[in-house]
Amino acid sequence: MRLRALLETDALGLRLLGGQDELDRTVRGVMTTDLRDPSRYLSGGELVLTGLAWRRTPEDSEPFVRLLAGAGVAGLAAGEAELGAIPDDLVGACARHRLPLFAVHETVAFASITEYVVRQVSGERAGDLAAVVDRHRRLMTSGPAGGGPEVVLDLLGTDLDMRAWVLSPTGRRIAGAGEPLSTGAGAALAAEHLAATRGGRRAPHRVALGGTTYSLFPVRVPGHAASPGGQAGELRERALSDWLLAVEADAGEWGAPRLDLLQGVTQLIAVERDRRDAARTVRRRLAQEILELVQSGAPPAEIAARLRVAAPVLLPGRGAAPHWQIVVARVDWDGEGEPGSVAQSLLEEILVDPVAAGLESGDRIAVAHTGGEAIALVPMPAPDPTEDEDVEGTEAAGPGGLQADVLLAAVRDPLTAGLADDGRLALGVSAPVRSAEGLRGALEEARHARRVAAARPGRVCAAGHHELASHVLLLPFVPDDVRRAFTARLLDPLRDYDRRHRAELVPTLEAFLDCDGSWTRCAARLHLHVNTLRYRVGRIEQLTGRDLSRLEDKLDFFLALRMS
Repeated sequence: MRLRALLETDALGLRLLGGQDELDRTVRGVMTTDLRDPSRYLSGGELVLTGLAWRRTPEDSEPFVRLLAGAGVAGLAAGEAELGAIPDDLVGACARHRLPLFAVHETVAFASITEYVVRQVSGERAGDLAAVVDRHRRLMTSGPAGGGPEVVLDLLGTDLDMRAWVLSPTGRRIAGAGEPLSTGAGAALAAEHLAATRGGRRAPHRVALGGTTYSLFPVRVPGHAASPGGQAGELRERALSDWLLAVEADAGEWGAPRLDLLQGVTQLIAVERDRRDAARTVRRRLAQEILELVQSGAPPAEIAARLRVAAPVLLPGRGAAPHWQIVVARVDWDGEGEPGSVAQSLLEEILVDPVAAGLESGDRIAVAHTGGEAIALVPMPAPDPTEDEDVEGTEAAGPGGLQADVLLAAVRDPLTAGLADDGRLALGVSAPVRSAEGLRGALEEARHARRVAAARPGRVCAAGHHELASHVLLLPFVPDDVRRAFTARLLDPLRDYDRRHRAELVPTLEAFLDCDGSWTRCAARLHLHVNTLRYRVGRIEQLTGRDLSRLEDKLDFFLALRMS
């Protein structure tokens, strides 16, 4: 949508204070903030809403507007509820940086503007997506029978007498002609394919399973960027995200023409994979926007407005979702500082019921990727009393929602083969929450559970909210103002001292508690003499008035560090 559309909507009651010539800018999102520097949460194209709480003096306007302009935002809307008329210094700063400025009347809630912009932008994205999907569907069409992988696989069966299936990296059936694979065969074939790919063997991979020979071909979407790890990194990331074509035949007996034909078939199927990925961009973007609001501490009303927009996309025909769960996953590779980016596609696959066939079985899964983590926002629809089946659509969903141990049961073997001896997947699941107020706590809870899983042996591990220790379970739900007051009272004196003297008191405190108060182990970890460590601990006690030989004070510091 264009900025101009905001002025043409009377219900929003916006007044333009500057930037008449910039009203054709495209708005790609909306963000509410009162941070002095919100640039790290901006990606460009946002309408920024602010209540001006960041402005303490007229000199604050120039740096604030400069940061917004540098981040490429579309415009700024300032509320009149706090200061009345918009200050002239803000108007002038926006004029200098050619940033359109709107005044928001005190009777208009920011949530109303947010909901309007989100609805408009989501509608436009949906239209763009429909065009992309239609174009790919036409590319896949083969005669009057329609299009899609099923048509191509039918042709293999009728013309070449070959049974074939398209499988996900975990072995879930995506498409197939004729009878389905036997129970467990898909996962076994996927595991063999991943092991062969990670071992550097050239495709097609020939596998004997239950007395039958299969030939496995990777389905690779052209144009996917290589990972930062170079060739080796690209190989393992693609191995864990590629579909595969499993053909019930021995490719070792084929000539070059038939091999070329099957390679062509994988390219046609790759078009459908590309279509599926394009369809997921809307849900991924919805999850990313909601996650950014949750992490930035946006008001629950604003998050709730975004959830109302997301619910029809994630729960078509179901209405609003009374419960939500957060699932966090991370893939780490040995010998590298940065985690892999493949966690997003893996988590999307893990959350699909392993027995659900077809391309659209993941329509209610929205996964964002940030800071090396894949974060899924999973809606939990209210049970329909007229239906007997599990409305959640996944075997991992029980009465208490998604269960961490069940999520990985069907995919553990193929993922272990794909991670080989240098990768680890850790997954954490939150408890269901009923409203926007609980999402931030659910996110932290899922992250804590993922850390618990990461500490376990094995290549593929998961942990749920019920496995968390009591203090870890309670911390995410401590109100923000209580958190800030508690941590500030204990840690701010140490942080201030560290800034002035570069003394590293906070890292010393963390290490001392991690070593259970052992002077020798802590000194060895920090590469300090024990006397230096004793001096630092004494300084911590002097600045805070606490005694680190007392259990109660150790516990307070421990909780403050966890909540900071």
